[in-house]
Amino acid sequence: MRGNLILIFLVFFPIISGFISYIIGRKNRDARNYFAVFVCALEFVLILSFFNKLNEGIHGTWHEFAGMGLNFGIDGFRYIYGGITAFMWLGTSMFSVEYFKHYRNRNRYYMFMLITLGGTLGVLFSIDLITTFIMFEVMSFASYVMVVHDEKEKTKKAADTYIAVSLFGGMIMLIGIMLINHDLGTTNFLEISNIMENYQGDISQIYVAAILMMVGFGSKAGMFPIHIWLPNAHPSAPAPASALLSGILTKTGIFGAAVISTNLFLYDEFWGMGILVFGLITMFLGAFLALFSIDIKKTLAYSSVSQIGFILVGLAMEGILGEHNALAIRGALLHMVNHSLIKLVLFMVAGVVYMNLHELNLNKVRGFGKGKPLLLFIFAMGALSLAGVPLWSGYISKTLLHESIVEHIWEFTSYSMEARFFQFAEGLFMLTGGLTAAYLLKLFVAIFLEDNIETQDKNDSFNKNYMSKLSTFGLIVPAIILFVLGSFPNIMDRIGKMGQEFFFGHDPAHAVHYFNFVNLKGAAISLSIGFIVYFLIIRVFFIAYDENGNSFYVDPWPKKINLEEGIYRPLINFYFPSIGGLFAKTLGNLPSKIGNLEVNLFQKVDAFYIEQMTHYGEIREEGRYKTIVEKLSRKNFQSSLMQFSIALVIILIIVAVI
Repeated sequence: MRGNLILIFLVFFPIISGFISYIIGRKNRDARNYFAVFVCALEFVLILSFFNKLNEGIHGTWHEFAGMGLNFGIDGFRYIYGGITAFMWLGTSMFSVEYFKHYRNRNRYYMFMLITLGGTLGVLFSIDLITTFIMFEVMSFASYVMVVHDEKEKTKKAADTYIAVSLFGGMIMLIGIMLINHDLGTTNFLEISNIMENYQGDISQIYVAAILMMVGFGSKAGMFPIHIWLPNAHPSAPAPASALLSGILTKTGIFGAAVISTNLFLYDEFWGMGILVFGLITMFLGAFLALFSIDIKKTLAYSSVSQIGFILVGLAMEGILGEHNALAIRGALLHMVNHSLIKLVLFMVAGVVYMNLHELNLNKVRGFGKGKPLLLFIFAMGALSLAGVPLWSGYISKTLLHESIVEHIWEFTSYSMEARFFQFAEGLFMLTGGLTAAYLLKLFVAIFLEDNIETQDKNDSFNKNYMSKLSTFGLIVPAIILFVLGSFPNIMDRIGKMGQEFFFGHDPAHAVHYFNFVNLKGAAISLSIGFIVYFLIIRVFFIAYDENGNSFYVDPWPKKINLEEGIYRPLINFYFPSIGGLFAKTLGNLPSKIGNLEVNLFQKVDAFYIEQMTHYGEIREEGRYKTIVEKLSRKNFQSSLMQFSIALVIILIIVAVI
């Protein structure tokens, strides 16, 4: 090991502590709970201790690891997000003490929660793509156990989707990393950036590698069209895990997207336009689908998809605006920070509802928040911030993102097709902000204002004892932070200035007047759209009445329109195995050494595959490859995907080498 050993300690101490917590939990449950809180608190304090050393260039390297080495570093952005990560783990671990009081397998949960913390910090502190990939996989596999914790059939299916998307994304990402290393001769972020400044090679190969990596990182971020795991994983996972999945793990995907956009394609308008299209679709689609949901956590999950879209719009404008991208960079960075804290608050409020009622359906939890002013205050802080209401933090970051789009529109001297597109993008941005306000208002009215005809007396019985003091502390602190950050924008500006170096950013050419008439008007338009959508659409079309005249919420979204069930699962379970068979046949005709490599690789994952491929499609293959391929097939979602991905990886590696 070399460099700052505390930095390496920050990554591996939680991983080791996960195993220690499991051992402690077998002897004393309370000791295990508070040990986990202690680990998260220590991580938070140690990260904060780096503040005065940020200008010194903090690096830590473990050369001996797996023969390849792991390389970590901290700059302003990593400091900010490392601190937020530890803070969120601290908040959720405090809440978990009460939330998991009556759960089984708590030892397992705490163990993998801490391992996930180490993996997540490893991703955020990584300074080369190999380290990013290794820690990304540690994080993905460990967090799978958090998602599947309840072990119900619905939970297992959601966890299957989560790990399948993670496996697929990881393998595609690895291909991209190998191509980058082949073309540029390095995976170090800074070295990649220096090479790309004067790159004279075939840029199309770099685009291919970047797209592959973007698929991998986008799968974790929840970017359309590989967002399918979020709406199922969040409602299925325990509330503390949902807060971490939405607030932090999705940001590791954004971290990767930012690495690609800033180190490979800084000031690249073509790349920025591509990201912008996917960002706009992700932004609008998530908010639109959130309107329909009648499950609290599913609504918040779709909301996370939408907010990831907002952040992607900021990353896109970074490339499109070129050297004038200061507002876009700060907007993307600050919206990442805001979304993390907001979802910590909102998912833990959902957790409070669930641990008292064991329900998340709006029709079952209606009125739970009545008579609970503290819970109302906490939810309102998160909702007002997410909706972009002035004086709350979300308003600051959304204003910067909106201004970055408007700034580019001002650059056009004629009413061209491109100018019309960016005007459309601005309109969609405002509309999506309105939809955000609408679905949050729907949740607020249902939980805190409406009465539940059947169970209101039961709801009222919880008014004095619905969460512990430790949980209250864990919720109220981030809720207050959201208001403080929004009321004092200079704090947000300092955070943006600290983190902009990671994006190769600079200070804005002019000060942003957050509370001037133009910016307040933009917020007012979005909020007005939200009220119109709520009263004219949600109250009219999303509420029905029984024979007694009692209202109840309905989800009118057609169940047949489902990307996962209608496209992805049939595609993977039927078509991919057949394609995998064709790959196997192709590999069978390659030189024997490569063929043997395929056999060895497939045999190592043989345990994943049980059923015959002929269940989905006949494989007309003879000899040893038929035997191998028949073994390596399974109806299970992630297993079919694993088989196809491995075959695809081998083919593309061979093509790249040749």
